Amino acid sequence: MDLEAQIQLLIDNAPQDGITPQLITAIAPVLKAFAQRLAYKQYYILQGVDEQWVLTTLSKSTNPKLEKRVIYAYPRLQDAIGSQSTTVNPELTAKPIGVIHILFQLTAMEPVDSIVFFETFGVSGDTIEIPRSELQLLIQKAMSSYRSKVVPPDIA
Repeated sequence: MDLEAQIQLLIDNAPQDGITPQLITAIAPVLKAFAQRLAYKQYYILQGVDEQWVLTTLSKSTNPKLEKRVIYAYPRLQDAIGSQSTTVNPELTAKPIGVIHILFQLTAMEPVDSIVFFETFGVSGDTIEIPRSELQLLIQKAMSSYRSKVVPPDIA
């Protein structure tokens, strides 16, 4: 599914409260810009039996106190299934998810620092990391721009 269709699906599935679809429309260019950095329109995300996305905590060997929490996104089902996580926990499954939905979810995933997208089949070194903080910052800018257009300045 192309990016525009994914954005429209996100809008269609949003609460029809008169605000949320407009807010998604306002942040859609940010989501699309990040998605265009990536090679694929959908990725496979590992999930537990409760359908929660698998979170991996990484730490530096030189400084174990310095940690980063990431979610891995794989280009093919075979790559997700062949990851080390599934050998450790065979109850994990991998589901295809549109890249726009992945990015949208990232903004609300408080414990997650970033999503690491694997860009080449079977190659673990070819990745693009999208930090949640960077995505949130650009979304906040889009939201403030949207609000300034919608909310009239206080005249009083």
